Amino acid sequence: MKKIINPWKDIKGYFCFGCAQQNEAGLKMEFYEDGEDIVSIWHPEAKYQGWLNTMHGGIQATLLDEICAWVIARKFQTTGVTSHMETKYMRPVMTTEEYIVIRARIREQKRNLVLVDATIYDKEGKECTKATCTYFTFTKEKSLKDMYFNGCDTEGTDENPLI
Repeated sequence: MKKIINPWKDIKGYFCFGCAQQNEAGLKMEFYEDGEDIVSIWHPEAKYQGWLNTMHGGIQATLLDEICAWVIARKFQTTGVTSHMETKYMRPVMTTEEYIVIRARIREQKRNLVLVDATIYDKEGKECTKATCTYFTFTKEKSLKDMYFNGCDTEGTDENPLI
């Protein structure tokens, strides 16, 4: 897996709840490219629980929505917005887990609409939550002008983020 460079990290005012490292209340997600998949290894904390030791469903949906956005950024080299999201909660995600793995990949593209499938896995690799996001993609010109996005690259050599 190769780490994806966050193209917004040095932009003043960048405070994304999902991926800005400087947002103290945020999720601080980082992303890797693994073939067709975009992957995030995330460490749950008690502050994200709904019920005792169980991650809040809204936080799970946010993790899934965020990784889908990064699929668009990396694989299409543009930005956009989620226009529809369908989420299926199959088993609880525990905030006591050492880590969880979130994976996403493109299912299909129809002009500027892209369907992205994403899944949260527990440490043992069991599927916990799935989502399909329909993403409305912007032109590269609009992404640059309105989102300050000029591409998304990877850095370094293949690495395992769990080591």
